[in-house]
Amino acid sequence: MNEINKQANRNWVRDVALFLTSQGISLFGSSIVQYAIMWHITIETGSGVMMTLYIICAFLPTFLLSPVTGVWADRFNRKQLIMWADGGIAVATLILALLYMQGYQEIWMLLIVAAIRAFGAAVQTPAVGAILPQIVPKSELTRINGLNSSIQGILNFGSPLISAGLLAAWPLSYIFLVDVVTAGLAIVTMLFLKVRTHDKASRDQAASYTADFMLGVRYVKNHDFLRNLFIFFGIFMLLIAPASMLPTLVVTRTYGDEVWRLSAIEIAFSVGFVLGGGLISWWQGFPNRIKTMALGSFILAACTLGLGSTSNFWLYVVLMVITGIAVPLFNTPSMVLIQDHVEEAYLGRVFGVMSMINTAMMPLGMALFSPLADFMPISYILLFAGFALVILSFGFLRNKALLEAGKPVLKVD
Repeated sequence: MNEINKQANRNWVRDVALFLTSQGISLFGSSIVQYAIMWHITIETGSGVMMTLYIICAFLPTFLLSPVTGVWADRFNRKQLIMWADGGIAVATLILALLYMQGYQEIWMLLIVAAIRAFGAAVQTPAVGAILPQIVPKSELTRINGLNSSIQGILNFGSPLISAGLLAAWPLSYIFLVDVVTAGLAIVTMLFLKVRTHDKASRDQAASYTADFMLGVRYVKNHDFLRNLFIFFGIFMLLIAPASMLPTLVVTRTYGDEVWRLSAIEIAFSVGFVLGGGLISWWQGFPNRIKTMALGSFILAACTLGLGSTSNFWLYVVLMVITGIAVPLFNTPSMVLIQDHVEEAYLGRVFGVMSMINTAMMPLGMALFSPLADFMPISYILLFAGFALVILSFGFLRNKALLEAGKPVLKVD
């Protein structure tokens, strides 16, 4: 029996290593190209309108298509969906690279490819969230999700630096090929991953897409903890928008517009995010996951209040590190809560809804709070958001449905 357990342990560790490696390679190439496209548009046009169009193309398809792609993640083989999404993005990027090499270099081409890449992200996000419980024992979900956060943090830290270096040394068309190569490597790595096709994907799909999506919506409505979790999650994403979007403006207005200062706060957050992912992976949080989420929310509230009241730049940098640490303390338990409690047949649709909220609320927060920064001190906005996050954090601890769902589940693997 011990030999069987050891073999099973080796198998899931191998599968997780393959999956995280594939995702890391894919994200690395995508991030490099994403930064290159964004900076190229900024440098070439210097237009706020063009940057707004780019942001719309990069986010709107993910929001609009998440209901459909969530259904796909429940209807079809999730491993194949992830591979097809990587492949589709790579083909679109390769076509763009070839066009640029031939001298066809129009900004609208970049916007179209940004929209295609957003479509690929819409396909991947629910599939990735739903596939993890198929390869990871329930008892290890927090650890692996935390490790995944750390990997993402490292890549988010490194990819803009590499992208900037490549943009200075290579034509844009060559940088596009980086994503093509990394997508190919990610797909090849995924081929070695052995994951069963989940039950719903193995059956005939009699229901229409609309009916399947509405079943997912009903599933969320009929489960108090999911309904409450998504309400709290949406408000949370809205309230952290000022701390996420406005620090560069604060630094420019308060401390100076030197590039090293702006770089310092970006690096500080990324370092904190890596540390936070490592912390939650090692510690795994309180036995009740809602209490871990509340802790993350309280820390973010304190940091947001601090960002709104300090006049010391280096204290500002430290607060950005702590902000980065707190984000995985909130996000990771929320992911695991869904992976633990939602039936396998509905995981894709539930993560599709979560992706919609995530994609919608941050831009909405930016649209609400950014214009206010031109009419009042940014410190007022940060203080308001910080106090609101304190209230939200107490709300987590007083919500009975969430606290009940946050209790440890029986470890049966």
